[in-house]
Amino acid sequence: MRFFARLSNLVRGVLGRWLGEREHANPDAVYETAIHERVAQYATLRAAAAGVIYMRQKLEKELAARTGELGRVRRQLDMAVDRDDDASALALIGRRDALDDDVARLSADLGELTTEADAAKRNLIAFQREIERLREERTRMLARLANAKARLRLHETLSGLSPEADIQALEQVRDHVNRLVTEANLVRDGADPALEKRLGVIRDAEADRSARAQLDELKRARKSNLVPMVVRPVEATPRPARPDATPAS
Repeated sequence: MRFFARLSNLVRGVLGRWLGEREHANPDAVYETAIHERVAQYATLRAAAAGVIYMRQKLEKELAARTGELGRVRRQLDMAVDRDDDASALALIGRRDALDDDVARLSADLGELTTEADAAKRNLIAFQREIERLREERTRMLARLANAKARLRLHETLSGLSPEADIQALEQVRDHVNRLVTEANLVRDGADPALEKRLGVIRDAEADRSARAQLDELKRARKSNLVPMVVRPVEATPRPARPDATPAS
């Protein structure tokens, strides 16, 4: 028994979760179902209220007839008493009492039916307002849902995280168009990446050569501004004569 109870709970839980997911995915159907149920209840209540109102109208007519007949019997009873017609008076008294009971019963029934009819009318008005409220709520909630979905889709699109095929296709088209525009700009400007690279090497070499030429010019100018130093020869000092030296003749 416990096994079947647990199995039943599991099945109910799975079905309830599945049903909840379906309801979340299609809220319009949920609102439509709720409105349809309210409309069906309104139709049932309206039929019941119509039956109560019909019975009340029928009792009103019957009470009016009994009240009118009771008035005639009372007048006839007065006439019989005035004529001392005891037999007629006794018969009219019995009829009067029966009519009094009918009028009292019909009045009580009419009061209850009137209360039920008034309650049915109030319920009809309440159900009608509830149906209108649900319809307005459905329109408002579906609009809010559409707005929220649109905002999430915009956020995913701007973040590049949208899984939708049309958004991905649009991103690919944008990339393709941007590449074509870049290529068109290169063609318009006459730019070639390889050529630009070679020209850059040439420009760098030319700049280096110009800098070296300027350096050589600075060196030459610096050398020309220097005062040349004159080196005088050293005079020879006469050596003293040696004692054994023979003077020249």
